[in-house]
Amino acid sequence: ALAAVFSEDGIRWSEPVITLDANPSSGWEDEVNRNCVLKADGVYRMWYTGQANGKSRIGYAESTDGLRFDRRAEPVLIPEEPFEKDSVMNPCVLYENGIYRMWYATGETYEPNVIAYAQSADGMHWEKSPLNPVFGPQPHNYFEKDRVGGCHVIKAAEGYLMFYIGYEDIDTARICLARSDDGVSGWQRYEGNPLVSPDAGAWDADACYKPSVVWDESCGKWLLWYNGRKGHDEYIGLAIRGGQSFFDE
Repeated sequence: ALAAVFSEDGIRWSEPVITLDANPSSGWEDEVNRNCVLKADGVYRMWYTGQANGKSRIGYAESTDGLRFDRRAEPVLIPEEPFEKDSVMNPCVLYENGIYRMWYATGETYEPNVIAYAQSADGMHWEKSPLNPVFGPQPHNYFEKDRVGGCHVIKAAEGYLMFYIGYEDIDTARICLARSDDGVSGWQRYEGNPLVSPDAGAWDADACYKPSVVWDESCGKWLLWYNGRKGHDEYIGLAIRGGQSFFDE
């Protein structure tokens, strides 16, 4: 199930409110996870990952209050290209100048391999970029030599900032950062990568992934929430960084 929680400070959170349950009768969403919600034209719009039979698809749902969502019956994005293999997942969507822009992870089902890009006029019918995949691993960087995964893209003064998962191997993940002028091409990695790494013996000892980031103007800090894993157990943590600029240091 997908859920929403609320907080005044980003640290203490309310009890979860279920926003969308899985729909096994659909044939493509025995499980739902990894969603993105934004409000555009007065409507809360959700893109989410539906998983079934070892494959992942991206679905769409709408809400007037941000809590009770009605889904579209069929997925709005499916794997079609060879590099997409069995799965498209982890949607991140921005709405700019009347266009929905989606960055999504794709490849293997549970830990994808690369990041791709698509655009849509209505949020439901998508045109994939001819430049896909737009972002992939760099073998000479130990922290992302195996693959890259789910990202969160933000439009900032420095351009489009993409906070993404870098995988040293299938089980070891860190959170990294790259920037682009147009959000599609010319990605420049942050020299200080990785941003967040596992802490030996701690609750996030094995992997840090699934970043969600905001710039808090009131305190002049970046707030980055992430999943941390130790063994089979996952929790959500918070990392904080002062200073708005990453690339002009």
